[in-house]
Amino acid sequence: MKKEWLTPEELAVETGYSRQTVNKWIKRENWTTTPKPGVQGGKARLIHIDERVKSFIQSTRNLNEPAAIYGAQPNSLPALLISSVQQMTSIEQDMLAALILREGIKGVLQRLGISEE
Repeated sequence: MKKEWLTPEELAVETGYSRQTVNKWIKRENWTTTPKPGVQGGKARLIHIDERVKSFIQSTRNLNEPAAIYGAQPNSLPALLISSVQQMTSIEQDMLAALILREGIKGVLQRLGISEE
């Protein structure tokens, strides 16, 4: 961090955490703060970015990794079918649903020329 003093909002942007999380850290870690000049009410604060703050932020880096995305493999049949249906208009989806309900999956496969043999 290049600045010596940051607002909780600025520190949140730099770290990828929320301003509320930064404010919790300020209280819990007892960081040095000062009132922000020109803002009345006493709530706007500046955080002194000292070694304690830098060390703490560095230790949290691995906690802010993006969440893993779980799901079907992109090339799997279920994923392909879901993707295809999602690209259909609502009218096309209704027509496909009616066809499957009317003829069953066996009838749909026969129409596609797919047999069990």
